[in-house]
Amino acid sequence: MKTVGVIGIGDMGSGLARNLLKAGLAVRGFDLAPQRMQDFIAMGGHGCASAAEVGRGAEAVFVMVMNGDQARAVILGDGDDAGLRATMAKGAVIVLSATIRPKEARALAAELSGSGILMIDSPVSGGRPGAEGGTLTLMAAGPEAAFARAAPALEAISGTIHRVGDQVGMGQTVKACLQSLIGSIFTGAFEATALAAKAGVPGQVLYDVFSTSAAGCGITNAAVGNVIDRKFEKTGSHINTMHKDLTISLDLAMDLGVPLFTAATAMQLFQAGRTRHPGGDNQAVALISEEIIGTGLKR
Repeated sequence: MKTVGVIGIGDMGSGLARNLLKAGLAVRGFDLAPQRMQDFIAMGGHGCASAAEVGRGAEAVFVMVMNGDQARAVILGDGDDAGLRATMAKGAVIVLSATIRPKEARALAAELSGSGILMIDSPVSGGRPGAEGGTLTLMAAGPEAAFARAAPALEAISGTIHRVGDQVGMGQTVKACLQSLIGSIFTGAFEATALAAKAGVPGQVLYDVFSTSAAGCGITNAAVGNVIDRKFEKTGSHINTMHKDLTISLDLAMDLGVPLFTAATAMQLFQAGRTRHPGGDNQAVALISEEIIGTGLKR
């Protein structure tokens, strides 16, 4: 494999692109934001004028957009704008690294049937640090031929690749389960910081205890650390993303008749956070409780 593409060069996609370049691959990219395109070109990428152009000559293309509608537009085309299906060669691989609804991923795979273009359904976990460090966890599903073809690109961006099935949609299903847990951990941690603040517990004390206890994990530590450092924006985890992911988890649960009591509450807290603080990151949810109790936790 020599040439790959990345569509969506934001916090996550830029990290993918950088690690693909480090692996010695030529990287074609497209994003609607001019500044992101400029940054991508500055790091050594080849800027393209459209998603379709990214597909020309690319043996694999990562689709790192925000939602299912955007994924559909860049893969299948939108109105007069062609998508990857129109330009990628037979045997090339689309890596759906965006988090969308499982049924949306399955619909895309059905639309690609007969085109000769392969698809791997592979949402990721690890956030901006994982993307920048090349240590993302992949929940990947798809045909063996696609994995064999895309292996060098997948290995360049990931520390752990989980093969969760051979059918597109299973990767998104596993990600929905994961996000129901992660969202719940976030909101639990934010409420704990509010309780500690009202009780007069110093932020550093709470962080030290949490991070060395059974409750300590990357999510908890980052959540509490950002709150006590009063970092509520531009940390690489915008609140809209987790809110969207939780709605996907709840949508799947509704389809399957599974009650998600804690994840549903977490989604409503993220809804409150994004309504009150639309420019915030995940930890902006903590500000909802802080505004109610009149205080917040500091390091």
